[in-house]
Amino acid sequence: MPFAISRRALACRAAALAATVAAAALVSACASSEPPQVASGSMSCLDDSPHCIAQRQTALRHLVTRSDRHWVRDRASVDSYASGVRLFAFKTKKKDLTCDELQAARREADSADVVLRGPEGRRLTPAQLSRGSMFAAEVSRELSREQARRCRRG
Repeated sequence: MPFAISRRALACRAAALAATVAAAALVSACASSEPPQVASGSMSCLDDSPHCIAQRQTALRHLVTRSDRHWVRDRASVDSYASGVRLFAFKTKKKDLTCDELQAARREADSADVVLRGPEGRRLTPAQLSRGSMFAAEVSRELSREQARRCRRG
């Protein structure tokens, strides 16, 4: 029985240590005083580390909470397509976008695959390319449906 208790205590200590390390990583990731440079399309933090996840969440929050939507017309980089931040912002804000903004967003989503598979995308992994392309196609379909629902042609 003492062996079972010490095993349980060891497991609790390991879990507490893991939680402390995770919390420290999250705090240090959020401690940066510089906002993410999403407007210029330089979302280059692409891995699934806690730091990069926090950075992408902050960037997304920044885009969707802005009162202006100037970012909709900003040029996007291959990193912004691979990270999914801009595409997810389009998906989130689709009901708030004007018809012109919907058209620009759909054009961007449609061109994401070409950009990802172009010369700039060579440094990305096949998984990053695939995820970015599939997500861009999904967002494009959603934006097309929203545009067809709300915007008159001609």
